[in-house]
Amino acid sequence: MGNTFGQLFRITTWGESHGGGVGVVLDGCPPRLALTESDIQPDLDRRRPGQSKIVTPRKESDTVQILSGTFEGRTLGTPISMWVKNEDQRSDAYNEMAEKFRPSHADYTYQAKYGIRAWPGGGRTSARETIGRVAAGAVAKKLLRERWGVEVLACVTQVKDLVAVVDPEQFTADQAESNIIRCPDAAVAERMIELIEATRSAGDSVGGIILGVARGVPVGWGEPVFDRLEADLAKAMLSLPATKGFDIGSGFGGVTLTGTQHNDIFRNVDGRVRTLTNRSGGVQGGIANGETIYFRVAFKPTATVFHEQETVDVKLQNTTLKPRGRHDACVLPRAVPMVEAMTALVLVDHALRHQAQCGV
Repeated sequence: MGNTFGQLFRITTWGESHGGGVGVVLDGCPPRLALTESDIQPDLDRRRPGQSKIVTPRKESDTVQILSGTFEGRTLGTPISMWVKNEDQRSDAYNEMAEKFRPSHADYTYQAKYGIRAWPGGGRTSARETIGRVAAGAVAKKLLRERWGVEVLACVTQVKDLVAVVDPEQFTADQAESNIIRCPDAAVAERMIELIEATRSAGDSVGGIILGVARGVPVGWGEPVFDRLEADLAKAMLSLPATKGFDIGSGFGGVTLTGTQHNDIFRNVDGRVRTLTNRSGGVQGGIANGETIYFRVAFKPTATVFHEQETVDVKLQNTTLKPRGRHDACVLPRAVPMVEAMTALVLVDHALRHQAQCGV
């Protein structure tokens, strides 16, 4: 069903925004990987609400607990179950939304599909669902780093019309984490923060773009034709809340070039095939070519705005709604670890599939 992702390295997330907690079951993790909560908590801290002045003030510690799948600090090869308790639910802020559909939210579509929905906090449509993804993604990042030497990172490159120029080959995790918007360009980051604060004060929201990067991916990962590496990355990213677009390498910008301008020329460099440029974004024919994989994910403005808007109620009568509660004016800073997590989950799954088929 739709709550499970991956083939050999498979996760199933569970829980609702205002239920008892949220979590994940991770199956397929190889045995003997050193793993404790301290390996997972840092990424959850980067994702949690209340971490800065530009995110939702909901106060959650998001403390993870490993319930199964490890013994004496190492993975067993059995399913790993992890959970995080919900500590700061305020469901009364959503009482009006029990009867009215929020514009651009999934309230209406969930009601139409299932005939029932968990209206406090949006239930499974809330970004709290991504806690399970980030927890499992932390395991995947550790496995990628230690077994294959692959580095996964992401950063914010655009908020509304403010654009930072970031080199996928050069920026570091420390640069991205040096400010609360997670943009490596400090000067542009300050302007982004000011824009988000002003937008929040006006009761509105903004969107933007996150750059995802994977360095050191070996040649060969990817399963054409339907499980091309970029296809699985696209699915992973577009499964995240608020995403509306994905492109890789030159992306949509590549349509302005000719073939001779766009082609990545091959060279033998010290016995290794390299490309002089990387407009392919590290993937050719659905298979990693050994260059840095980089892509962009577009996030829409947060749907909840503190302005009265037209909508319909559960009886399909025209009405208006002015939301209450605690919400992000911009999802981007908290979405950076989500993009990293989904990238790592895709790559580990493909690494294991490649190993199973090709023996390397």
